[in-house]
Amino acid sequence: MALGILSLVASCKNMNDPGPVFTETKISLATHRLASFSVIKNSKYLVVFESGLGNDHTVWSQKAVASQISNEFDVLMYDRGGYGQSENGPGPRNIERLRSELDSVINQFSNGRKVILVGHSLGGLIIRDYAAKNPLKTAALLFVDPSHEFYNRPSQAEEDMLFEASKKAYGVNFGGTLEARELIEDIQYVSKLPPLPNIPVIVLTSMQVDAANPASARQTWFNAHELLKNGVSDFTHVSTKKSGHFIMIEEPELVLENFKSLVSKLP
Repeated sequence: MALGILSLVASCKNMNDPGPVFTETKISLATHRLASFSVIKNSKYLVVFESGLGNDHTVWSQKAVASQISNEFDVLMYDRGGYGQSENGPGPRNIERLRSELDSVINQFSNGRKVILVGHSLGGLIIRDYAAKNPLKTAALLFVDPSHEFYNRPSQAEEDMLFEASKKAYGVNFGGTLEARELIEDIQYVSKLPPLPNIPVIVLTSMQVDAANPASARQTWFNAHELLKNGVSDFTHVSTKKSGHFIMIEEPELVLENFKSLVSKLP
């Protein structure tokens, strides 16, 4: 099954506190409210974190990645519908809807500024869609072991298995459960997206080999991430064998180092 998707049940619903420096704000959409957590000091760019399938915003605060970046930049994290402190959102919980809700969240805080998007796993698909729809609003992209249609191609049986496992563990209304039901449609959707806008892009790829992920599978995973450079003149691809899918938890310094490299490319 697709790398990073089967990690859902083991990793989801972490409720660590993001820290006192972050201000919680409830964002009212037409159908539901989302919880956001931000540090706003009016920096040139707004840094926005998008979590993967099954994870709320705290996946970025476990090893203080968001907190350290907030020392120099405005930072925004949030819980998607059905996660953490956010209300359930309307269905289907597919990439197109999640991107639309991300757009609404960003508009609450950007004040006309461009955003630097950081996306993990399924979150990589969401920020890809946002960048494709909002190229003039997007300054740079940092992908952390992102999902990709070249690799992540679940069968209906695999999607059903993940959906049922999440439903059993966390309930039918949990955000990860509802998002799992849309995986096949999501892959079809993102496969039709145009290339990324020609802005600085860095991709971090786990090449850690284990029983579930032999070297051949890791190489296919790496090759999928290589496809993100299509149309991008400033593209950096970094691989690591020191951490698995949750690079920001197992190797946070690598994420921070490459974030600094990414922003050094911006005017």
